[in-house]
Amino acid sequence: MKTIGMLGGMSWESTCHYYQHVNKLVNTALGGLHCAKIAMVNVDFDEIAALQHQGDWQATADILIKHAQCVEAAGADFLLICTNTMHKVADDISQAISIPLLHIADATGAALNVDKIENIGLLATRFTMEEDFYKVRLQNAFGINVIIPDEKDRQTIHHVIYEELCHGIVNESSRAAYLEIINRLVKQGAQAIILGCTEISMLVNESHTEIPLYDTTLIHAQAAVKEALK
Repeated sequence: MKTIGMLGGMSWESTCHYYQHVNKLVNTALGGLHCAKIAMVNVDFDEIAALQHQGDWQATADILIKHAQCVEAAGADFLLICTNTMHKVADDISQAISIPLLHIADATGAALNVDKIENIGLLATRFTMEEDFYKVRLQNAFGINVIIPDEKDRQTIHHVIYEELCHGIVNESSRAAYLEIINRLVKQGAQAIILGCTEISMLVNESHTEIPLYDTTLIHAQAAVKEALK
């Protein structure tokens, strides 16, 4: 079994789900008392989030590169960045380490291709929804058209992520708002929805809607376990 490298803490709430997913998936595959081999570094998200909102992405890259190198030094065979948004600097991180980086958008795009999804709605941080590093990768590498919410809905989604979900707060009113946004994306042509922030599955899951949801936290974990058990 390969050792899964995890760069976590963005936020620690979603990293808990990563940890649970990969261990449960390994145990399901191997049985007994098996669990995943993991080398993980947890960063202080307050520092990262402040730099994100200042637009200082190079500083975030420098921090994550240092910690990714620690994960590699701890014996990881490949790396997961346990967040969608910080894949904005994935290329910088990948170039600074000698182990492969398993990109969350690639894992998600592959899952969408298997299900023949061509038009997808995206819920994520404002950075992930508005910038090209995630959407264009899905479009160019997987032929998927990405539909994003309007400005007001993007503000709502972003606020709930940073002010509620990253603090472990789950509000029914926020769930209702997200479900309304999902319905609007479907009216715009989305066949399904990417939960493109690793905390969103805390708030919305398939028990809340009949619209297909693609939970990037679980998809990334599944891809990691598949790689680890090769």
